[in-house]
Amino acid sequence: MTPAIPAPQTLRAALWMLGAVASFSSMAVAGRAVSLDHDTFEIMLYRSIVGFVVVVIVARATGHLGEVRRDRLGLHAIRNLFHFTGQNLWFLAITLIPLAQVFALEFTSPLWVLMLSPLVLGERLTRVRVLAALLGFIGILMVTRPSPDTLSLGQLAAACAALGFAGSILATKRLTRHESLTSILFWMTLMQIGLGLICAGYDGDIAWPSAAALPWLVLIGLAGLVAHLCLTTALALAPATVVVPVDFLRLPLIAVIALLLYGEAIELWVILGAAVIFGANYLNLWSETRSRR
Repeated sequence: MTPAIPAPQTLRAALWMLGAVASFSSMAVAGRAVSLDHDTFEIMLYRSIVGFVVVVIVARATGHLGEVRRDRLGLHAIRNLFHFTGQNLWFLAITLIPLAQVFALEFTSPLWVLMLSPLVLGERLTRVRVLAALLGFIGILMVTRPSPDTLSLGQLAAACAALGFAGSILATKRLTRHESLTSILFWMTLMQIGLGLICAGYDGDIAWPSAAALPWLVLIGLAGLVAHLCLTTALALAPATVVVPVDFLRLPLIAVIALLLYGEAIELWVILGAAVIFGANYLNLWSETRSRR
């Protein structure tokens, strides 16, 4: 049997996850605020610039800048291509469909991970994993209720964003066997600056941030880094079975925020479908934890 997690440690993990929840939610609101002035590539460019500056300053101040390594740049490039694609699609989706629907579909990322991990990481595909994937697919159908009349570009963008995040997670799992968080964040922000410059500047026209948009772009950059930090720290303090339920609070929180700020109705099918997706994720986590014990 594994030892019980001390209550103070669990509480600290929950508090870190609340920081991640707040960061993801603020990034969605900020992304909508600048979407009229900047396309998704420009948002990602400025997000990465802010992130890179912060990573370098903090890493130098704490003595971790020497952890940055260059021997796995190929895997870093694959990871960041997936993440850059997924994040761009996510920013597109939050401008097209209700925020609660975007967040609900984003929760399918772990299900894509468990389905693809046998191919990428050599992990075994168990019956529980297959059941979790099927439940997750049912949850997706409940959230989107696809038909020729209702299926939209925003829903497709959110679903594909989850797939992009899953590819990023799988690559990150391989990187963390040899790389520190500082090295991963350094190459993430630096490489995505390059990707942002290429994609935003292909037409020779990159819009400079206005005085009104600049604070929102800085918030996006800071929130992205803080979310990574909070999530990583929470997982270091407590098992995923403790962390994931707190992460699910993102959905009701963003639903209330969207109702208050944008007048978006809280749809019952979105909440129910997200609950099924969460149940599928938690079933897999519970099974993995039990098998390790």
